[in-house]
Amino acid sequence: MPATATLSSKYQISIPKSVREEQHWQSGQQFVFVPKGKGMLVIPVLDFEQLSGIAAEANPDNFRDRGDRF
Repeated sequence: MPATATLSSKYQISIPKSVREEQHWQSGQQFVFVPKGKGMLVIPVLDFEQLSGIAAEANPDNFRDRGDRF
């Protein structure tokens, strides 16, 4: 059964412990809310250090260069 939470009268939601542990989320961590249809994606904001090497495995073939623009 999926984890659930209830919106409080102060419009706050407590993230279930099972979700926090699975995602390795910590208190004080920031999140961005991205609208998706009638729902919302909750995505942690990454630090600059966490972005290092994110494209290391990227395939540069078919890369669109500025030279092919008009």
